[in-house]
Formats: sequence, structure tokens, C-alpha cells
Amino acid sequence: MSALTQVREIVLMNLRSVPQRLGASLVIVIGIAGVVGVMVALLSMSSGLEKTLAGTGRNDRVVVTRGGSNGELASFLDRASGTLVKQDPAIARGPDGLPQASGELIIVTEVPRKGQKTGANVTLRGVEPAGFAIRPELRIVEGRMFRPGIRELIVGQAASQQFEGLAVGTELRFRGSTWTVVGHFSTGGDAHESELWADAETAQSAFNRSGYSSLLLQLANTDSFDALEKRLTSDPQLNVEARREREFFSGQSGNLTATIGVLAGLVALIMAIGATFGALNTMYSAVSARTAEIGTLRALGFGVAPVIASVMAEALALAIAGGVLGAGLAYVAFNGYSVSTLGSGFTQVAFKFAVTPGLVMTGLGLALFIGFIGGLAPAIRAARMPVTAALRGQ
Repeated sequence: MSALTQVREIVLMNLRSVPQRLGASLVIVIGIAGVVGVMVALLSMSSGLEKTLAGTGRNDRVVVTRGGSNGELASFLDRASGTLVKQDPAIARGPDGLPQASGELIIVTEVPRKGQKTGANVTLRGVEPAGFAIRPELRIVEGRMFRPGIRELIVGQAASQQFEGLAVGTELRFRGSTWTVVGHFSTGGDAHESELWADAETAQSAFNRSGYSSLLLQLANTDSFDALEKRLTSDPQLNVEARREREFFSGQSGNLTATIGVLAGLVALIMAIGATFGALNTMYSAVSARTAEIGTLRALGFGVAPVIASVMAEALALAIAGGVLGAGLAYVAFNGYSVSTLGSGFTQVAFKFAVTPGLVMTGLGLALFIGFIGGLAPAIRAARMPVTAALRGQ
């Protein structure tokens, strides 16, 4: 009998005997499922947030903020600077010949969370009329658009699902002024759906602001960004930074997603150590239960490699079963689950957990690693067992 045939036969025989050790085998499966499920669930939060922010905006739009600011909330541009930026030749012109540029104002407001008495910081974005022409992806899904000059709001779909008091027709009080929610909007699931939007001029008047937090520019040509950035940053009358819109919002998630990734890694490591010891203990018990069987096979001429392969095959099969179970549970329980968290601007960003194929493969890889480590030492012990001692069941 060839070595390959020996390996095949002994592996199949060993796998068929797993149901006889069902209780001990489930220890490995459940332990690894817990590790993979927790890790995939935690990383799916990071993946969902990154997907939401990285999916915000387009490369043919540019966000301009004050130089040195780390976001829109910390930025301030006066009207003169705004007017100067809007005259850049790289900016597209609308049918009326005016630049496709929107001065936008960021205000932090407080809205109650659903089912809680405490409030949460939510972004109110003042938008100029050009801001809607620049964003063709925005559509009103309920109610209507706000009217300029009147204290009316439209609310992002994600914000309306996460927070209380944002239904169409509801009135909100912000710093002594009353605003009416007149519509809900969708932008395809990006970060703007976590915001409240109002007319920029009305917001400036209500909150006593004279300038803008940022400017959103529509490029006439995507390739003209470098030239525009060079002109704006080198102009002695301006102190601004310019970034492509997608790059700007993607950068907002960097620190938070990295923190979640580190947390997921630490939790998974601690749990993986426990699961590995569980696998070691279970596989040692399996080898002890099969001592006489292993001795008989060795006496019949089966080599060391087939014995090692049979033990490793069992450990890896149980590990992959646990990995599939854990990843499956994480997908069912968390994929698409909506939450909100504090973003870089100290306001809430609503997003959905995303259990991606990449995360599932990472979880299965971890499961196989645990199974390999947990099965290796018992496999070597089984192969080194003296035939006479094994036949006596020692």
C-alpha cells in the first residue's frame, strides 16, 4: 500500500469516528466559533464605518477647508475667502454661468436617541442652492425640500432611523430657534445620511455665523485637481487646504477604524489562546482514546506520516467547522445592523455593520491556525508512540 493510500485511508477512518467523540469534538467547534464570531463581529463594525465614510463623495468634487484644520467643524472660511475660491477656473459652471460651488456651514446640534433620555450630537449642515446641483445622488424620499429663508430642515435617512423626533412635520428647538422637519433624504448610504440639512443663509442668521466651515467645489475636469490645489494653497490671500471629497471623508475614519481593529485583534488573541488550549486538550484526549487503534495500524505497516495526517485532519476539520459556524452567526446577527458612533467631528455617524467576504476569510484563516497549533503536538505524540505500548493501550 502506497504512502498516499495509507494517508487517505487512515484520514477517512479517523474522520468517520469523530461522532463517537462528539462531546469532546464540540468543545473545539464551539470554542473556535466563539473566537471567529467575536472577531468578525468587531471587525465588521470597523468595515461598515469605513465603507460609509469611504463611500461618501466623488473624486470630481473638492472639499476646501481652512489650512491646518482637521475637519469641517474646526474650520472657518470668511465670505471673502469663499468668493475668491469660487472664482478658480477649474470649477465647473452651471447653465446660468455661475460656479458650481457651495459654501457650507457645520453646526453641532443635540437630538435624543431612540429609547433613551440622553441626547446625541448630530451635525446640522447649512447648504447653498448649488450644493444640490453638485450632488445628483441626493433624493428626497419623504416630504419635500426645505425652502430658502425659512427655518426648515431635511433629515438624512440614517439619522431618522437612529434618533427620536425627526419625523416629517416634527419641530426641533436649537439654541432658542424652532426648526421644522419637512423631508427625509437619501444619498446612497453615505455619511451625509447622518446629518440634518438646512439653507446655509438661514443657518448663518439663526446661529449668528458669518462665514463657512467648508466649500464644496465641482471640478470641470477631474484631472484639474492638482492645478486647483496649487493655485489655492499658494495664493497669499488664502489659508486653505483642498482635498478630493472622497479622500477627505475617507480620512475621517482612519483613527477610529484603526482603534477598532486593534481592539478586535486583542480580544481575538486572548480568546484564541483559550481556544488553542481547548483544542490541545481535546486532541490529546482523542489520541489517548485511539491508542490501541493507532498501535494496530502501526503494526499493520502504516507509517508515521499517515498517523500525523489523521490527527491533523481531525483537528483542522473541527476547526473549519467552528470557523464556518462563528462566521455564519456573525453574518446573521450583525451584517446590516444599524448603529451610530461618535465621529471625528464629535458628532454621530450612523452606519451599518458589514460582514464582508474578506472578513469571513480572515476568520476561517484564524480558525485553521488554531486547529493547526492545537493538533500538531498531539499528532506528533501519536506518531512517536511505541507500537508495543500502543497495543497495550498505554
